[in-house]
Amino acid sequence: MTVTPLDRRSPVPLWAQLLADLRRRVAAGEFADGFPTDEELRQSYRVSRQTVREAARRLQAEGVIVRQRGRGSTLAGSVLEQPLQALYSLAGRAEDLGLPEHSEVLAQRREQAGDAAEPLGIEVGAAVVYVERLRFVGDEPLSLHRSWLPAALAEGLLGCDLASGSLYDALAETCGVRVTGGWERIRPGVPTPELRRLLGVRRGGAVFEVERLATAGGVAAEWRESVIRGDRYSFRADWSAL
Repeated sequence: MTVTPLDRRSPVPLWAQLLADLRRRVAAGEFADGFPTDEELRQSYRVSRQTVREAARRLQAEGVIVRQRGRGSTLAGSVLEQPLQALYSLAGRAEDLGLPEHSEVLAQRREQAGDAAEPLGIEVGAAVVYVERLRFVGDEPLSLHRSWLPAALAEGLLGCDLASGSLYDALAETCGVRVTGGWERIRPGVPTPELRRLLGVRRGGAVFEVERLATAGGVAAEWRESVIRGDRYSFRADWSAL
């Protein structure tokens, strides 16, 4: 067990330091055999129960652990939970949780628009930049993303290293185009044998199929079709009574 000592002279609260170290240890796979009890964490880090409980509460809110009265805490089956209130990216969510992410770039080319032309509001045959990436969190594949972007906006992506990070960050930094809105549609789906192989989905396993239109200042900037493992990802929508 590699416990990082907490700095009591730091302006960063102890619970936040503890939270960061627990995220690091989860990402490193230290808790495969079981998550420590509150008392074990208190003794290991030499902090109060209140500090432990606050860090654990936030891990639970992030979907990293499940806490049950009388049974302690357990890892949430390596499921990455994504809130839906605003624009999000897998890279950003993984970074928030302290989890390593990378991509295998399967395609990165200029081509003519086909079915993507209609949602992008361009002519069939118009030039688009097509990017296809197999996304990983840790060593396991999590999702496959296929993106079509108008070449007039995104030509600069053809020379970008897209092996890690957010496509939208690359679009903003390289092309000066910042995604500001859009919508997406999420459906359950059954993967093809090829998708099962790419994503490591067991036979009979389900996936999420996600369609997304991203806009920049009201102009269509990306049409994306994604397939995400149902056993490794969940979506959460928060709401309150009107």
